[in-house]
Amino acid sequence: MPDRLLLDTMCGKLATYLRMCGYDAAYALDAGEGESIDSRDAPDDDELLARADAEDRTILTRDRRLADRAADAVLLTERDVADQLRELADVGFNLDLPDEPSRCGNCNSTLEPVDATESTPEHAPDPAETDVWRCVDCGQCFWQGSHWDDVAETLAGL
Repeated sequence: MPDRLLLDTMCGKLATYLRMCGYDAAYALDAGEGESIDSRDAPDDDELLARADAEDRTILTRDRRLADRAADAVLLTERDVADQLRELADVGFNLDLPDEPSRCGNCNSTLEPVDATESTPEHAPDPAETDVWRCVDCGQCFWQGSHWDDVAETLAGL
C-alpha cells in the first residue's frame, strides 16, 4: 500500500487518523507550517492531480471524477470516518498505531521526541514524566493520552 497520500477536501478528519497511523497524509486544505487554506481557496482537481503527480502521492477522495482522472487513487464511498477507515483496511491499508507517533496530526510534518529537561506548553504533560513529541514545523506537542486511546479503540473496532 502507498505511504504517501493526498486527501481531498472531503477527507480532512481521515487525514488525522492516517497521520496517527504513520502515513505521510497531505490534506488539500493544508497550507503548511500549521496554517490552513480557506475552503473558498481550495485547490481545484487539476491542482490536486498536479500535486499528487509531483509529490508521488496516491489521492484519497470521495469524488469519482477526480479518482477516474488520477494516475493512482482510492475512491471512498462512505462519509463517516470510521467507515472510511474500514474501506481502507479492506483494500489493505495498515491501520495500526505505531509504538511512537511520527507525523503531526495538525500539519503532517515529522515529530521529534521532547527531551525530559525541555519545557512544554501548560496543556502538555511534563516530558520527565510522560513521553512527549513535538512537531518540527508547527511546534505542536503530542503524547499518548486519551485521544490516542480513543483512536486506538476506533481502529480496533474495524
